Amino acid sequence: MEQTFSYPTTLSKAERYAAFLVDYRLLIDGEDDHISLLANTTAALREAFGFFWVGFYLVHDTDWLHLGPFQGPVACTRIRRGRGVCGTAWAEERTVLVPDVDQFPGHIACSSASRSEIVVPLIDNQANVFGVLDIDSDRLNDFDDCDRSGLEAIVAALLLQLSSY
Repeated sequence: MEQTFSYPTTLSKAERYAAFLVDYRLLIDGEDDHISLLANTTAALREAFGFFWVGFYLVHDTDWLHLGPFQGPVACTRIRRGRGVCGTAWAEERTVLVPDVDQFPGHIACSSASRSEIVVPLIDNQANVFGVLDIDSDRLNDFDDCDRSGLEAIVAALLLQLSSY
């Protein structure tokens, strides 16, 4: 089944997230393979919103995030807990929105083209962070509270699907 994630530019950002969520739930419904779910999530988000980089970092051992499925330029393969935007979102168990990555203490520059970033933690049913959704933009101040709520809703749908298997 072919599914596209292209929305009219006349839709507001909030309307695009709402439409995306409906289509996304159809895309992931019934899928039980975690890697397939993560891979299609990155592709759908990049297609729908044109993000510069979209990917997952997954917890490995107790101190490291390892690169998972992603869309975009080559990325850093490992990030220490508490370091950079991804490591901070993991350690603090909260979404981190960064309008200008050059102003974020300890930012890890996987690509010099990245200018702003948002990272949403993946938290399982036992309240453990097992990964993060990382999205970069090549524009300053590209993310806002609408992105935060939209991406958190998408992550919630993903977590619901992951926990059902």
